[in-house]
Amino acid sequence: MRVGIVRTLRIGLFACLVAGASWQAPARAEDAGASTSTPVADPWEAFNRPVFAFNEVLDRWLLEPVATGYDFVVPDFVQGSIDRFFDNIRVPIDTVNALLQGKPRDAGIAVGRFVVNSTVGFAGFFDPAREELGLEPVREDFGQTLGVWGLGSGPFLVLPVLGPTTPRDAVGLGVDSALAVYPWFVPAAALYSSRGTALVNGRSLLLDQVADSRKSALDYYVFVRNAYLQYRTALVEDRKTTEKQRTEGSEDDDLYRILPGY
Repeated sequence: MRVGIVRTLRIGLFACLVAGASWQAPARAEDAGASTSTPVADPWEAFNRPVFAFNEVLDRWLLEPVATGYDFVVPDFVQGSIDRFFDNIRVPIDTVNALLQGKPRDAGIAVGRFVVNSTVGFAGFFDPAREELGLEPVREDFGQTLGVWGLGSGPFLVLPVLGPTTPRDAVGLGVDSALAVYPWFVPAAALYSSRGTALVNGRSLLLDQVADSRKSALDYYVFVRNAYLQYRTALVEDRKTTEKQRTEGSEDDDLYRILPGY
């Protein structure tokens, strides 16, 4: 995969937070970019646009104001630590999907990172696995796994609250939710509180990118749609390469980091 394409399409990551209240972790600020405007088939557009507008209202009047206040109070380094913590606890999703995609090396790295960061990294609030050992984050999800197995994504779809997806990724998100494991053992109140924290923390890291994208896009729905579809396609194509090809061809492994559900 061409690294430049993936760098450009990483805007699709924060589309999940902007157009819907996903609890996924965000892309880093420096990874945001612009999407191309290549026309794509959108047979469900008549349904998608009203739902997209509804999600935008939720974001503008609820999530964004809360995230703005949160960003004012919580220091950047704390936001980064919280982001790393939630990234750390999704290791079952990354590990299982790496194995299902035939990437045992990536699965081993995911487990190794979890062990190191959960101990030396104080439950994942720090990332010594990357900073000291050079173990880059591994991000896999079942939507990608289905794509690697040859299943098409289906049309673009916007769900209320959950935001942009496709039928394939929607199924993948359901499977990944079951793979997460930790929700099975956490009381409901604590679970919802943690997901709310992850959501607000993630949105706070994307305030500037979202504002800039809304201002620059002629049609924000089209911008999000194209970015999301192209980014997910790029990820699946990367997962179809061998580990040797990916290791030799990658200039920046952090470009493959995606967030969850995705």
